Amino acid sequence: MKTKTTIWKAEHHLKTKEEREAYLNAAFEDGDASVIAAALGDIARAEGMSKVAKKTGLGRESLYKTLSADGNPALSTILKILKAFDFNLRAACL
Repeated sequence: MKTKTTIWKAEHHLKTKEEREAYLNAAFEDGDASVIAAALGDIARAEGMSKVAKKTGLGRESLYKTLSADGNPALSTILKILKAFDFNLRAACL
């Protein structure tokens, strides 16, 4: 009997706002900018990249590139994307 495997994609498991929030918070806790950018990309794909592009006024193709693990989004871009997800960014004491 053969075992069937499939590729695991984060965006398939980020269905609710609470799941997306927890996923993004885990990325922020990691503290690695590339992990945060990739997490934002996963959430954008779960939301629909075209929808996020329209809400942010950014190009869909540039979002894919910017929100990859190799991307380096500007803070202004991150803030636009967070707003599109109905999230905000705030500081907290450790």
